[in-house]
Amino acid sequence: MLEPENYLQIQILKEGAVLPEYKTPGAAGMDLSACLSENLLLPKGEVVLVPTGLAMAIPEGYEGQIRPRSGFSTKHRIIMPNSPGTIDSDYRGEILIPLLNLSGEDFVLKPGTRVAQLVIQAVSQLPIQVVTGLDATQRGTGGFGSTGK
Repeated sequence: MLEPENYLQIQILKEGAVLPEYKTPGAAGMDLSACLSENLLLPKGEVVLVPTGLAMAIPEGYEGQIRPRSGFSTKHRIIMPNSPGTIDSDYRGEILIPLLNLSGEDFVLKPGTRVAQLVIQAVSQLPIQVVTGLDATQRGTGGFGSTGK
């Protein structure tokens, strides 16, 4: 039997929650669905937290990245304002998906709609060292757009 650190443990918190799943063998992300008892209004220009009805235990050394589903976001002009969102390995609350409606009209979200995807990614933490200066690089302090010149 595999040890818990080799699984993504998921707890179903609400009736109607849909387990995430990889839709194809080559999929990097698992689809996450809205857990709703009735339709939910996403007013134009506003952010709404959409419940999934799920909590999870992500193994230490990993994070869950919540990303938009490309088809859903481009078709309906609904994005995640903090994309990608991070689920830390020590978080045990319900997974909520923030959605921002950029379309010109209100959108009605139906129960079970696949609204985002979850990608599990290895992470590492580094100790911090305070220094008086940093080593020089070719780029230096060039910021946004500086490498396109």
